Amino acid sequence: MRLAAIDIGSNAARLLISEISHDTEGKPRFNKLNLVRVPLRLGFDVFEKGEISKEKRGMVLQTMKAYGHLINAYGVEHTIACATSAMRDARNSNDLIRKIKLETGLNIEIISGDLEASIIYENHVAENMDTDHSYLYIDVGGGSTELTFFADGKLIFKQSFNIGTIRLLKEMVEEWHWNEMKEMIKNKTKGYKKIVAIGTGGNINKVFSLSKKKDGKPLSLDLLKDYYKEISSFSLEDRINIYKLREDRADVIVPALQIYINVMRWADADEIYVPKIGLADGLIQHLYEELQKR
Repeated sequence: MRLAAIDIGSNAARLLISEISHDTEGKPRFNKLNLVRVPLRLGFDVFEKGEISKEKRGMVLQTMKAYGHLINAYGVEHTIACATSAMRDARNSNDLIRKIKLETGLNIEIISGDLEASIIYENHVAENMDTDHSYLYIDVGGGSTELTFFADGKLIFKQSFNIGTIRLLKEMVEEWHWNEMKEMIKNKTKGYKKIVAIGTGGNINKVFSLSKKKDGKPLSLDLLKDYYKEISSFSLEDRINIYKLREDRADVIVPALQIYINVMRWADADEIYVPKIGLADGLIQHLYEELQKR
């Protein structure tokens, strides 16, 4: 069975196509066939002007048409398509969604921050970790950060905050936003076993690549602080050249590090695991589980 997931974020839109097979015990195996990313950067329009510009609407439509062709070419049987923070905030997002449905047949659902956090958690990464720790999922996007806390074998809390990389670049995150997040983390994680962070999102994946660590090894909070200090000392142009970053990664990686560092400090977490999964992976699993119920 082939499934596809589309994630329209504040910084980029991703299409993930996966083939699902089963092992001898009947457990599903998710084999990634293709992952395509287009840097639409919707947040730059939306968080400043409250709507998606004509130019960006055209880009979104062309991207969805291309994704539709790929989905057909791969013979995908079921597709799930979701949009997050930028589309949540854009006053003209429903018009765009109607146009996409009309021209591509793709049905896009704008999901809440809480549901976004739940779907990321559906990757079940923490279930493979030891029981001597608690786990805090940190998913940093362009428009929001989703936190999911997992302790004693169960989900304790999930929360979405309007603190994202593009919002930070646009200076749209105020002191009270940070304080709200800090209080929530400190209050809700108090009294549990030592916390280990699990980081998702393109920026933490890039930092992990830069670190040259082996897969499965964590990054330390001190290392993230060093990267933050080092990368933020360079101009955008220098970041692109020195770290071989795309421009749409070079500008958001610094505010992303700031968010990961703050969350880890407040949760008293010294290490972060980077399983290189994201919302699109969670959507595939979510879709698969929904299909099993039918």
